[in-house]
Amino acid sequence: MVARRRKRAAQESEGSAPSPPGYSAVPIKFSEKQQACHYLYVREHRVREGIQSTWPQKRTLFVLNVPPYCTEECLSRLLSPCGAIQSVELQEKPDLAESPKEPKSKFFHPKPVPGFQVAYVVFQKPGGVLAALSLKGPLLVSTESHPVKTGVHKWISDYADSVPDPEALRVEVDVFMEAYDQKIAEEEAKAKEEEGVPDAEGWVKVTRRGRRPVLPRTEAASLRVLEREKRKRARKELLNFYAWQHRETKMEHLAQLRKKFEEDKQRIELMRAQRKFRPY
Repeated sequence: MVARRRKRAAQESEGSAPSPPGYSAVPIKFSEKQQACHYLYVREHRVREGIQSTWPQKRTLFVLNVPPYCTEECLSRLLSPCGAIQSVELQEKPDLAESPKEPKSKFFHPKPVPGFQVAYVVFQKPGGVLAALSLKGPLLVSTESHPVKTGVHKWISDYADSVPDPEALRVEVDVFMEAYDQKIAEEEAKAKEEEGVPDAEGWVKVTRRGRRPVLPRTEAASLRVLEREKRKRARKELLNFYAWQHRETKMEHLAQLRKKFEEDKQRIELMRAQRKFRPY
């Protein structure tokens, strides 16, 4: 215990913060008025040999313990003295996927993570990562030239950003649909080329494509299908099977007979009124 306290006191006297193994601690402050420092833990992004990474090697800085008020723009500004930055991306947890990621959408994106995050900072040159590892602080997140909105002002800004521009939204949807249609067309062309062609072992791939055309997904086609199902159900329905069906059928028949009798009486009275005596 005594040795541990002495070690902690020595670290505090040197002004360095304890950091996880392999990481360097970079102190930051929200503003000049704040006395306590928050620490970012940074290291060069590396992956094991034989694993493909979505981030470029030797140019990517991995950052831990990013606070919620530190946005991608703030992080880019804090690390810009180390070198030209290509991109900054915040995530909820480290990225372990090997497959290439789809581009992020400005309108269709999940809600931001309401807590501490991790960041991937890509520099244009490898020297930026080395400079960031030896960075000294504290660095200021909110300054007079670049203030960070908080409280009600941040809520208002978030609400204004949540309302999309209709024209920009339409352009993005059109671009996405064009790329999707092109992808589907390429898949169909590839499947058509491979249809009926045996592979190296002599097996022929069977697909869902057949001689019967697929039913078009239009409103008129859907209505025709519904009418056909309705007629099929009407043929299968049991008529006069229950006692209440017999009663309703008899009552409807009597009502029709009474209605026809009244119509015949009116027609006879009209004929009698129009009849005239003609001796010659």
